[in-house]
Amino acid sequence: MPDAGEPARAEGRAARPRHGPSWAARRFCHQGKETLLSTKEILEADERAGERSFEIRFPARNGAAVDQDEEWCEVRLAAGWRRFRFHDYHAVYSIPGLYEQLFYAELKCDSPRTVCGLLHKQLEETDGDASDLRVLDVGAGNGMVGEELQALGARTLVGVDIIEEAEMAAERDRPGVYDAYHTVDLTAMPRDVRRDLQRRELNTLVTVAALGFGDIPPLAFAEAFNLITDHGWVAFNIKDRFLEEEESGFSKLIRCMLDEGILEHRDETHYRHRLSVHGDPLHYVAMVAEKRDEVPREWVEAAG
Repeated sequence: MPDAGEPARAEGRAARPRHGPSWAARRFCHQGKETLLSTKEILEADERAGERSFEIRFPARNGAAVDQDEEWCEVRLAAGWRRFRFHDYHAVYSIPGLYEQLFYAELKCDSPRTVCGLLHKQLEETDGDASDLRVLDVGAGNGMVGEELQALGARTLVGVDIIEEAEMAAERDRPGVYDAYHTVDLTAMPRDVRRDLQRRELNTLVTVAALGFGDIPPLAFAEAFNLITDHGWVAFNIKDRFLEEEESGFSKLIRCMLDEGILEHRDETHYRHRLSVHGDPLHYVAMVAEKRDEVPREWVEAAG
């Protein structure tokens, strides 16, 4: 990694018009060592966020292969280029506007719209009313899914995330979207948080782009699922191979729930979640189901 004031060596690449102008305008760089953000850099980025977009560059295609959960980019801040690993959400959320530009403008993420759209389709087919939804948004992040659900007409929205910066970003970027937001580990839920969630009689669980890479373990998903009233909606997405090929703890749990009738499948769609750092499509499955019963804890332990 070069000195803070110097960008890493850029690797040019022919534009790929099918991804639009933003793709052609990107820059690429070789892998190097991560650097940490200072408070000053965060504040300076905050001041610049409303003025213009960030300059972002991605790993060169001819560099080392990068798994999805290890993807990264470099962003030019006031003090120079800084490395952000995508799953280091605390750092990404600390910079206003960076999450939206990185994942939505650059990498064309379509998951909030897809998952919420699939839920909306089920409401229409069952003559349901979105205003009756009392939603628990797990892995709520900075509120982009909550904003979609609010536009859908959901009456109650409660966000949950384990990352403190996520709650701060939601309040900063989308104030008023959530009726409540809890920064909490669902596998070790404080009593006051559990009481608050139970008293709201939540009837819909939504989790988007948070399952399968260890962000939300099976036990956390089961705890959230068990907070939802029977016959409530469950809407989520997950990388296709986690359900179809790999024996992950989450895939085993979901299959068991479906096989035993605890979760009743209603609809699903296979779609492009977003682009990888090299412009390749990352395929996910979005699913909507109905809760029929609670998940026994021993199932979660058996799933690993």
